[in-house]
Amino acid sequence: MSSKPSIVFAHGLWADGSCFAKVIQPLIADGYEVIATQNHLNTVADDAAAVRTSLSRAHGPVVLAGHSYGGTVITAGGADDRVKALVYICAFAPEDEDPTQADQEKFPQTAVFEHIEATDGRLYLRRSGIPEFAGDLPESEQALIWATQMGPLADLFTQPVRGAAWKTRPTYYIVGTEDRTIQPDLQRFLAKRMQAKVTEVASSHVPMLSQPRRVYEVIREAADAVQRSA
Repeated sequence: MSSKPSIVFAHGLWADGSCFAKVIQPLIADGYEVIATQNHLNTVADDAAAVRTSLSRAHGPVVLAGHSYGGTVITAGGADDRVKALVYICAFAPEDEDPTQADQEKFPQTAVFEHIEATDGRLYLRRSGIPEFAGDLPESEQALIWATQMGPLADLFTQPVRGAAWKTRPTYYIVGTEDRTIQPDLQRFLAKRMQAKVTEVASSHVPMLSQPRRVYEVIREAADAVQRSA
């Protein structure tokens, strides 16, 4: 059997690459090379380029996983021969040339958007919004999310997304059924459009933190399939 694929992550808003730590640790223990991309959240093009840099660092075929807006990033950056599978975690997955918000606007606004504040052209989550974002985490972990969040430029969701990697790659989708940041029905709509293999988890928007074992299992499923097909 061929060697294990590498696992590359892309984070979303109000997070950084460390949000995948609880999933990264068991993957490393299993012998996988893991890279968490740090997105600056300025432009989709720059974040997709950051993912491609991570692909260049990887030493094998790649399973590319994105959370939330990170799904937009892997949609734009994942149309690369090194990427063999995509994993979307409560994530956006726009059509080619659509902005991220195009699909979001088809569904009712979620509660988290009542708790956003603008500072110097960037959008941050107020403390009052953390329970809407990650309400199934202990308060100490919720406080850490607020303290370490990265805020996007205000126009990030209106920027066109060039490329749709999910049209040409095996795709897996984790739906957070208690998500109050991205509507669960929007997640199901995106997963159906992608013809993804779907796993539903009773979690908030951050299952990689609240139910990391379930997320790990889906990534392992994708990685095992890539390894078998090599």
